[in-house]
Amino acid sequence: MKHLLAIYLIISAALIGLDQWVKYLTVANIQLGDTKEFIPGFLSFTYIRNTGAAWSLLEGKMWFFYIVTVIVVAVVLYILVKNINGSKWFTVGLTLVLAGAIGNFIDRVRLGFVVDMFQTEFISFPIFNVADSALVIGVICIFIYLILDEKAAKDGKNEAN
Repeated sequence: MKHLLAIYLIISAALIGLDQWVKYLTVANIQLGDTKEFIPGFLSFTYIRNTGAAWSLLEGKMWFFYIVTVIVVAVVLYILVKNINGSKWFTVGLTLVLAGAIGNFIDRVRLGFVVDMFQTEFISFPIFNVADSALVIGVICIFIYLILDEKAAKDGKNEAN
């Protein structure tokens, strides 16, 4: 059990490191508000500062984000430990949510805003970062787990893996 938990925490730490490294490179190489084309017509890098959540919701409410993030991290760690031998969809999802929450929390505490940089060119979508991607993919993994678990329950099985 402990080695599995260590693996998930290492994955989470690696994603947090990647997130912070990409944010550092963005701030060091792109002026605030500027855009650098990466994959024409698909993806560019645009450095913005986000003081809210996705789509700038709750902009400037930093204390709210501090409190919510501490609670989310504590709950996710507790659930991860309790379900460490459970579904890989669930544990990987929790690992990604943990990484995303901590990655953006570091920015909020250190800078007072979150550094965002990935801009999709083929669809109008808010500019996002590695931590945001980890959060979204993590939530998708958890939803997949819930769907598989519900299907397994209907089929008379105990758990979806």
